[in-house]
Amino acid sequence: MGVTTEYASTGDPRRGIELLWGLREPPRKGPKQRLSVDRIARAAIEIADAEGLGALSMRRVAERLGVTAMSLYTYVPSKAELLDVMLDTVYAEVTARYDSEGLRDHAGGWRAKLELVARQNWALHRRHPWLLQVSTRRPVLGPNLIAKYDYELSAVDGIGLTDVEMDLVVSLVSDYVHGAVRGAVQADALVERTGMTDEEWWRRAGPILAEVLEPERFPLAARVGAAAGAEYGAASDPERSFEFGLRMLLDGVEAYLRAKSEATTG
Repeated sequence: MGVTTEYASTGDPRRGIELLWGLREPPRKGPKQRLSVDRIARAAIEIADAEGLGALSMRRVAERLGVTAMSLYTYVPSKAELLDVMLDTVYAEVTARYDSEGLRDHAGGWRAKLELVARQNWALHRRHPWLLQVSTRRPVLGPNLIAKYDYELSAVDGIGLTDVEMDLVVSLVSDYVHGAVRGAVQADALVERTGMTDEEWWRRAGPILAEVLEPERFPLAARVGAAAGAEYGAASDPERSFEFGLRMLLDGVEAYLRAKSEATTG
């Protein structure tokens, strides 16, 4: 998978938002029946899922759809807008589960709801690892992102947080997942590139390290590293790290809510 960094919302804001919200008029000429913004976006997503954003171009998308690259521009003005549509399209995968996993009707309290939000975002990034290659410092202001944001905020609605605190907690969970899932995505890509699992690599590298490592020089690293390596069968375990970190994060939110409540009632 090619490695690159792209930036969301770098095109013209009005043009991009009109495209995302379906306000741009469809082309009067060209292969109307064969193309649509949604079909173009999904073809681009398939390329990015398989090969990373480095492989994505208007030409590649056109080839996948069996049309000329110029015909795409009557639907999507540039690659910048295409990326925004791709992002908003995959965001819908979270809110599409609203009926079956709706937070407002979720049996658990805020903690169970926030945990569900984290797991859904983890799964989203595993399905579409190219999301880690996109900076969303300027968010894609499409309907699916807004719906996703509203959906996730409902996890912490009415639990004693201010509006700004609600936003901060949802952002905290999102940022945590974004960082935690990177290790899992990189592990997948590394296996694909080298043809060797982490366990296989560790079995080969571990004995060699033992030959050169001086435990008395690095006592903590030697002791803890040996325990972790024996436990994971590798240098690390991204999924286990995610589970541990998520539990710690939720514990922190719970402690904050408790302190906030005690300060109000005390």
